[in-house]
Amino acid sequence: MKAILKVVAALGLGLTISGAALAQEEHAEEATPHYPLIKPVPQDWSFAGPFGTYDRAQLQRGLKVYREACAACHSMDLVAFRSLEALGYSEAQVKALAAEYTVEDGPNADGDMFERPGVPSDYFPSPFPNHEAAAASNNGAAPPDFSLLAKARVVERGFPQFIFDVFTQYAEGGPDYIYALLTGYEEKAPEGITVQDGTYYNPHFIGGPALAMPPPLSDGQVTYEDGSPETVDQYARDVAAFQMWAAEPHLEARKKTGFVVMIFLLVFSGLVYLTKRKVWADTPH
Repeated sequence: MKAILKVVAALGLGLTISGAALAQEEHAEEATPHYPLIKPVPQDWSFAGPFGTYDRAQLQRGLKVYREACAACHSMDLVAFRSLEALGYSEAQVKALAAEYTVEDGPNADGDMFERPGVPSDYFPSPFPNHEAAAASNNGAAPPDFSLLAKARVVERGFPQFIFDVFTQYAEGGPDYIYALLTGYEEKAPEGITVQDGTYYNPHFIGGPALAMPPPLSDGQVTYEDGSPETVDQYARDVAAFQMWAAEPHLEARKKTGFVVMIFLLVFSGLVYLTKRKVWADTPH
């Protein structure tokens, strides 16, 4: 459009093209695009829908991916080791897993902080002592905590999808986004998109065209004992599902309670209607 206006002005065809109009066109062309450049595609999750449940085997694989590929940068401050029993681990397994971590405790009788092996009541320790240290170790961008990431990173679906989401109980936007981000890295940005040094182009990133985190997953990086594919696609699915559980560990109980409440409301509505009919049956209208 800008080029057409300039040509018309140059040919002098009797049209007055103001500098303000050209500036407006240039501003429109240079406006910041909406992110993500590519919206996440809804995936097939076991916990989707009003009757969905978590796949315990997938959650255990997701925990393994987190520990071996993500925990070096990302904290999970709101998840206690004891909550891992919900993933199918025994009490002894949880104790053994917690003991693999070192946590800071104290103060002791001398007023000093000390380190000790973790116990089930402890929470996953952060890989960095503070936010500033995390940012300094990652090109100035502190990696987000994984505890609530699956609920915090949601791409708006817009009209009319959000209307249908009310009835389908769609709540998988976070895992969809995480999966898309982890599998969406591209080696080269398309023409017209500038990627700063030290960042990596990913059209699925919600904060811009590129992010400071390099591709965290690669084929064969994590070994699965259950024979599941050891691919980036499978790793991304598993860790996204695990993050959903970390953000909403009581999802199954909530859905069961919601179903019972809906049945109660239907029965209660019927009783209220019948009572109304009974009370007003002999009243002349």
